Amino acid sequence: SCATCHEQKRGFADPNKTRPGFDGTPGERNIQTLANVAFFNSLTWGGPHVDTLEHQALIPIEGFVPVEMGFGGKKEGALPQRLKDQSCYPALFRAAFPEKNGEISLNTITMALSVFQRALVSLDAPYDRYRRGDASAISATAKRGEQLFNSKQCATCHAGPHFTDAALPDRKPAESFHRLALPHDGKDAGLQRITQKPEDAGKFRTPSLRNIALSAPYMHDGEIATLPDAIRHHYAMPGQTDARLQQSVTNAEVTDVVAFLETLTDQTFVTNPAFALPPRGCPVPEDTTLANDEAISQKLHNSP
Repeated sequence: SCATCHEQKRGFADPNKTRPGFDGTPGERNIQTLANVAFFNSLTWGGPHVDTLEHQALIPIEGFVPVEMGFGGKKEGALPQRLKDQSCYPALFRAAFPEKNGEISLNTITMALSVFQRALVSLDAPYDRYRRGDASAISATAKRGEQLFNSKQCATCHAGPHFTDAALPDRKPAESFHRLALPHDGKDAGLQRITQKPEDAGKFRTPSLRNIALSAPYMHDGEIATLPDAIRHHYAMPGQTDARLQQSVTNAEVTDVVAFLETLTDQTFVTNPAFALPPRGCPVPEDTTLANDEAISQKLHNSP
């Protein structure tokens, strides 16, 4: 399921570097948060063309690079039939799509997923309360961290209320892709995979920093385990030509910036029962195929 990789308690992100597919195919990219995705103009690490949630939903369902849910290449209608065969989904789809007589199809499945994701709004963190006028909502350390975040120009990419330039209304999708370092030979080339332009090698979409303290590990491949190290990583690349990344950062400054980033954790969002997993029983236990898939998922993936 989508919730296997997007855990609410982690801001709808994931504690693993990457995720293998349903059949154990190795994953390649770290799972990004779903918080505020309704506002994003680009929805994947490496593809500015993926600009709607309905389009994005098809990638894990039917994609091959890498294989995730594994429905690509299966008999047409395999996923809708899986849902039709369970006790609760027909009733849920009738309630959600009365104008379509409860149709269960890839179209209505992606519509339902997209509507749910558009409801995942995270704007009630301590920092939000501070910006709304509650000076006591964040610490003095966090306030220093905010100043550093801006003075070191972190906010030029992690911009706006969603802390990503991918959500700026005047920004073209490809303009929210940036490079920290050139990829090693054979490694993920990011945007270059799509454009085939050498100058796009190593460019990835700016991730949101909302609930970032909950979503370790970091970077597009999950290579950085901690938030302090993720900050230092931005200033550690040899041969960097971007003046913003040629700056230095002290341990004291890292401590302050981490304190600021921790104020972006929205406890209301990560504990909202409306976003939680539904009660067990949908799908029903008699669905042995799905039960086996869930057992594999529990064994390979799920975190404590």
